[in-house]
Amino acid sequence: MTDLHAMRHTAAHVLATAVERLYPGAKFGVGPVVENGFYYDILFPEPISDEALSVIEKEMKKIISEKHEMVREEISLDSAVEFFKNRGQDFKVELLKDLKEKGTTKIQTDEAQDIDADRPDIAILYHTGTFTDLCRGPHIENVKDVGAFKLWKIAGAYWRGNEKNPQMQRVYGLAFETQKELDEYLNMLEEAKKRDHRKLGTELELFTIIDEVGPGLPLFYPKGAILRRLVENFIIEQQEKRGYVPIWIPHITKGRLYEISGHLQKYDAMYPPMDLPDEAQYYLKPMNCPHFMMLYKSTTHSYRDMPLRWTCTTTNYRYEKSGELTGLTRVRSLTQDDCHVFARPDQIEQEINLMLDMVDETYRAFGFKDFWVRVSTSDPNNREKYIGDPKIWEESEAALSRLVEGRGWKKEIGVGEAAFYGPKLDFMVKDVIGRPWQLSTIQLDMNLPERFELEYADSDGKVKRPVVIHRAILGSTERFLGILIEHYGGAFPMWLAPVQIRLATVSEDFVSFAQKLKDELTDAGLRVELDSSDLKVGKKIRNSAMMKIPWTIVIGEKETQAEPFVVNVFGQEENLTIDQAKLIQAAQDLSK
Repeated sequence: MTDLHAMRHTAAHVLATAVERLYPGAKFGVGPVVENGFYYDILFPEPISDEALSVIEKEMKKIISEKHEMVREEISLDSAVEFFKNRGQDFKVELLKDLKEKGTTKIQTDEAQDIDADRPDIAILYHTGTFTDLCRGPHIENVKDVGAFKLWKIAGAYWRGNEKNPQMQRVYGLAFETQKELDEYLNMLEEAKKRDHRKLGTELELFTIIDEVGPGLPLFYPKGAILRRLVENFIIEQQEKRGYVPIWIPHITKGRLYEISGHLQKYDAMYPPMDLPDEAQYYLKPMNCPHFMMLYKSTTHSYRDMPLRWTCTTTNYRYEKSGELTGLTRVRSLTQDDCHVFARPDQIEQEINLMLDMVDETYRAFGFKDFWVRVSTSDPNNREKYIGDPKIWEESEAALSRLVEGRGWKKEIGVGEAAFYGPKLDFMVKDVIGRPWQLSTIQLDMNLPERFELEYADSDGKVKRPVVIHRAILGSTERFLGILIEHYGGAFPMWLAPVQIRLATVSEDFVSFAQKLKDELTDAGLRVELDSSDLKVGKKIRNSAMMKIPWTIVIGEKETQAEPFVVNVFGQEENLTIDQAKLIQAAQDLSK
C-alpha cells in the first residue's frame, strides 16, 4: 500500500468524523479508497444536498487542524457487535455478524477494506477523536498529514448494492498528496464536463436515450449512425485484409445453449426467458461465444483448416442495473466486433501477433497514443482454480508477455487475474485529457472447447481439442463511440466526421450552383450537407461551427465565377483557399 492510499483511507475517516459531529444519528456503511480519492456510504437522518458538502468539508479541515492520532484497537467480534449496536450503527453490526456466521466469503470487495480476511476472528477498530470505525487500515499516523482533498459529489447507493436494502447517500471525495495535483485533476474534470459524450451526443445529433424505449438502449440519429458505421467498417476492413471471415448469428437462442456454456448457471446479467407455448425457453443473447462454438461443431475440421478466423459484428443484450447505466459507456444493448479464432496450440503465438497488429493500427488511426497492456496470468499458488494443461498455460502466458515486450509496449502482470479458462491481454488507453479506459481484450480459452466437445483431426490422425482465442478490438461499438466522442470533444478528424463539408449559400440565387457542387462532392465519396436556408451567412457559419463540421464553404457570386473556394476550417483561425479544380482531391486527401 502506498502513502497516498493510506492518506485517502484516513481522509474517509475524517469525512465520517465530520458527519458524525454535524449529523447526530447518521448511520455509516463502508468508506473505501477508490481511484483518485475515497467515498463513504452514509444514511443521513434527512437526505443532504450538494450544498452541504462545503459545510462538511469545512468541518473536516477543522478536525485535521486538531491533529488527532489514528488509534488502532483489536477486540473480539462479539465485543465489536455490542459496541456498534450500542451506537446504533446497524450496518456495521450486519457486517460483523456476516463475518462471524458466514466467513469472509460474504464480504464484498469494498467491504473488505473494513475486514482483515486473514484474522476473521477479531475486529479492528480505528479511533479518530470521538469517532470510531470498523477498519483494517492502513492509515497515516495523524490526520494532520492528510494531503489536499475536496468533497466532490453525492450519489445514491443501496446498502451492499441490493435494491431491497435502504438507499444511502454516497459522498465522494478527491484526495492527492499536493494541492497542485488536486487542482490539475479538478481542471481535468472541468474539461471532461465539456467533453461529456451524453451532452455532445444531443448537441451534435448523434444519439439519444428515450424513456419510452428504455434505459440503456440508445437510438442513433443519422449522424450517429454514420459515425458508428465508419468505426465498424474500419474494423471490418482491418479484419478482412488479415484473413478473417464473417459469420452471422441470431439474437435469441434456446436456454439449452447457455446450459452447455455454463452462462445460465453463472452469468447474472441475462434477461428473463421468453416462455413460448409448446416450445423451450428462449433468451436474448448476452454474448456470442456459444453460437460460434455450435457453428464450429456443426462441421468436421482438420489440422489443415486451422486457424479458422471467424468474426461477427452483432448486438448483445445484458440486464445491467439501472443505477450503473451511463450514456453509451454502460448500456443494455451493446454491439461487439466479436472474433473467435479456432487454432492449434502451436498457432497461438502467430494468431495473437496478428491481433496485436490490429490493435496497434486501430489505436493509431483513432488517435490513442498512450496505452498499456495488462497480461493477466494464473496464480501459481492456486492451480486448482484453473482448467487446462498447465504446460499450455505456461507456454501461453510466456507467449503473451513476449509478444507485448517485442513491440516495446508498456505492460504489467496481473497475477491471478486470468479467467479460469485461460490467460488474457487487457488494453488500457488514455484519452487526450489523461483519463484511462479499458478497450480491447484478447483471451485464450481452454474451457469452451471442452464444454462443447470441439474437435479437429490432427496430423497424427488423433482427434484433438482446438484452442479458442476470443478478441474484440473496440470492445463494444457503443462504449468505443462514447470514449471517441469525449477524446475528440466531438470535433472529429475529417475522415471520421459524419458530415465533412457544409456548403452555405449567400442567397437563393446560388442554391442551384451549390446543389451541383454538393452532388459532385457526394459522388466523389465525401459526406456533404447544404444549408440553403434564409439565415444570414454569419449565422450559417456559426451553426456549422456549433456542429463542429470540419469544412464550411460559403457559396456566393465569386464562387459561381470559378474563383477559388474559401474554406472555413473548424478550430483554425485562418481559412484555406483552394482552387475549385483541386477541392475534391484536397478533401479526399484529408479523408484517408
